[in-house]
Amino acid sequence: MSCDREVFRVDLGLVRGDITMKELRVGAKAPRFELRDKEGVVVQSAWAKSDFTVVYFYPKDNTPGCTIEAKDFSDSLKQFRARKSDVIGVSGGDDRSKAKFCEKHGLKVCLVSDTEFSVSQAYGVYGPKKFMGRTFNGIHRKTFVVDSRGIIAYVFAAVKPEGHAEEVLKVLDQLRHSGTRKVGVATAGTSASKRTPRAAVNKKRDEAKKPSRTAAKSGAAIKRTKR
Repeated sequence: MSCDREVFRVDLGLVRGDITMKELRVGAKAPRFELRDKEGVVVQSAWAKSDFTVVYFYPKDNTPGCTIEAKDFSDSLKQFRARKSDVIGVSGGDDRSKAKFCEKHGLKVCLVSDTEFSVSQAYGVYGPKKFMGRTFNGIHRKTFVVDSRGIIAYVFAAVKPEGHAEEVLKVLDQLRHSGTRKVGVATAGTSASKRTPRAAVNKKRDEAKKPSRTAAKSGAAIKRTKR
């Protein structure tokens, strides 16, 4: 099957030779894609086949941090499937690179090749990076949770490889049990289990603006409406 080039169309926004990264936020429609796995088989973004699809972007095959992340996802696949969720890892490198990576470390997670970085650009994860004083364009480590409608339900904006699979599982539990798709955005140094949902933050702010209630009403339970 050939890839549909319409799937990969994106405005790159070039600025002084650098790529301006386009941020995808919670509630946005997730870009569709067709990319090849380690066996050269085309993997399509079929959102409706699962309750959630975890699309995680990683910089490069067979590097220390990316190996830790891929092994964690591989070891946790049964837990993801129990939550009716799929996991797809995306990075550059061709199918042979993916095959060597998976064979060397016994990886079972689905990894696909974004050789032209078109999908990475569409998701806003490909752009300028700095390492040892050198600036270059590459994939930033970032994870998206997409629901069955193809809508982005959660974004991990800054990912630490170790323990990432576990924090994604916690967010899936929140999404499944809260009845809402919009939980929040994870940033560096923030644990998913300790994060306050945006709706709760907004509610506390609104409550602070309201006049004081009587003593009889102040102890009443607050009924939260699920969206």
